[in-house]
Amino acid sequence: MPQGLAQMEIDLASKDSILDPAAYFAEAQRGGPVQWSAAQRGWVILSHEGVEAAFRDGETLSADRSATFQRVAAGRSPAFGRVVELLSGWMNFRDPPAQTRLREPVKAAFTPRAISAMEPEIRSIVDHAIDGFAGEVVDLSHDFAHPIPALVIAAILGVDPEERDRFARWSDDLGSLVFSMTPGATAEEPIVRATQEFTDFFSTLIERERAQPSGNVLSAIVHSEVGNLSPMELVGACTLLLFGGHETTTTLLINALGLLLERPELMAWLRSHPEADSTAVEEFMRVVGPARTMPRKVAMAHERGGQRLEAGQNVFLCIAAANHDGAVFADPGRVDFERDPNPQLGFGWGIHYCLGANLARLEARIALRTLLDRFPQIVAEGPVPEIRASAMGFGRRPLRVRLRA
Repeated sequence: MPQGLAQMEIDLASKDSILDPAAYFAEAQRGGPVQWSAAQRGWVILSHEGVEAAFRDGETLSADRSATFQRVAAGRSPAFGRVVELLSGWMNFRDPPAQTRLREPVKAAFTPRAISAMEPEIRSIVDHAIDGFAGEVVDLSHDFAHPIPALVIAAILGVDPEERDRFARWSDDLGSLVFSMTPGATAEEPIVRATQEFTDFFSTLIERERAQPSGNVLSAIVHSEVGNLSPMELVGACTLLLFGGHETTTTLLINALGLLLERPELMAWLRSHPEADSTAVEEFMRVVGPARTMPRKVAMAHERGGQRLEAGQNVFLCIAAANHDGAVFADPGRVDFERDPNPQLGFGWGIHYCLGANLARLEARIALRTLLDRFPQIVAEGPVPEIRASAMGFGRRPLRVRLRA
């Protein structure tokens, strides 16, 4: 750090880091690519190069959060142990070799061919959602961004569409623990209830697939010859797919639509450039992707970015900073729907790259294009609510609009 330059106090939940990440993290990086955050009580990796390297590092950094959940369970009722058991089946919370074993059966079910084959059904779900708009004023968050990913993931797992409100509620309850910076402070009863209902629900579906294979993604996972998942690990894998496929894509759509409503010139440009749909989705992931930070633990003491990291310390891979790193992205504060290349890290990297990334891309591309084509005029009904976020990720907000067909 240059002499005389005061190092800023980094807070990944600060309003400035949320509303103007390019400026905030450009200033933050002046103090170095790895810095201590008193607000988050851990190290923050800020550079694109550093975050990408950390995603690949399964030796000195650990993604395993089972110890954290077990510590939370130690102060709870015995029923909370079931929550820990369920989350132990979430591959993104484990390190190899457990992570590899949990990932392989799911990976085999999410091939490019399998994702491509879902396009007609996704288009049908999007059309049906839009057909159901009642009147000219619609909340795109509640009536569009929320149901579409839930119905898509329900179709993938062979879940009755009428069940989507139930599993969306369970996902919200689990999310209060999964996305919390202070998991020990979360309320126990809703999480335990959601875990039990998830377990009962998916155990029934899994047994049905064992007896009468349907050929869907769930069937492929259940009958996979790799991984040899236990019954609870299968339930955990299903829960992760449902949770991830529903929560993250919903947030991506809400943030993308919110940005377009805040910046009508961007909506007008995208409306007239359908050939840019794919690169536009990548840019939405870069500037308003669902995850802002991914947590890790220091598995062994080591040097990183000029700092000494000690075993057991918290580390935060700041995706928001990496995706606005001026060393990688020209004019990072500008939204450019033709940005190419766009090595955004919103889907992770390396062994923890999101298996559902291509499905999320396909859903977002179809949903946004269909909405723009069906309604030549989409105008915010009143002020667009300010985007909300925590250190970990973005939250939901209502998006009331007036539509003209």
